Amino acid sequence: MASNDKVPVACPASTGEGKEPMGDPTKTTTAMLDKGTAMFQSMKPIKQMSLHVCSFACYSHDPGRQIEVHMYGHRVNQDFLQCAVYDSNSAKAHLIGIEYIVSEKLFESLSPDEQKLWHSHDYEIQMALLVTPRVPELVAKPELKNLAKSYGKFWCTWQIDRGDRLPLGTPSLMVSPQDVSLGRIKPELVKKRDEEHGISTESLKPSREEICGPEKKNLIADYWVRFRKGFAIDVVETDMKRTAPFP
Repeated sequence: MASNDKVPVACPASTGEGKEPMGDPTKTTTAMLDKGTAMFQSMKPIKQMSLHVCSFACYSHDPGRQIEVHMYGHRVNQDFLQCAVYDSNSAKAHLIGIEYIVSEKLFESLSPDEQKLWHSHDYEIQMALLVTPRVPELVAKPELKNLAKSYGKFWCTWQIDRGDRLPLGTPSLMVSPQDVSLGRIKPELVKKRDEEHGISTESLKPSREEICGPEKKNLIADYWVRFRKGFAIDVVETDMKRTAPFP
């Protein structure tokens, strides 16, 4: 059993009551200091985030475990997006991971071993599982067409669906929904998402019919679909390097 598939050792962070992160409520003085420093700091990396999409993800080592995700993306260039992944779009959302998204061109430049860690996006877009909250479909369509041809690598650092009240254990590789039994998102998750955001996944599907995936779908991506093998991280104790490289 891999480290990120193990149930955490019993502790308040893994067995405590409630879903809120552990810790005391923020003091008024701390909140005032935060607001004060925010007036002087640029926050430039955060301000570059211009894209918000909501979708679902499955654990690579256990696709039956599925979560709703909200990705806030910064477009580094035409072929590369970097995204902070949250469990909701509320002010109290938890940062649960990161996803990198590359174009088909960049993906094809990766080694086969690296490509195994990436997933496609076309199915979740065509099935309207991936949506752009509050953005009209007509406005979102060009971006959706681009994303449908892209590939992503998503590391989940906080298994909130397990009840963890702090980020515990190792990161987990996540995969996208796919048209296979374990890759189909549970209807109750979709229903909950739709009700919360006032959308209808079923009514969006007809508008997605014309959206196409990569020109030549790479068979190494979505590795688990073809080979029924996932990926998990093991923590291994190792000797530290004790010599510094010569300048």
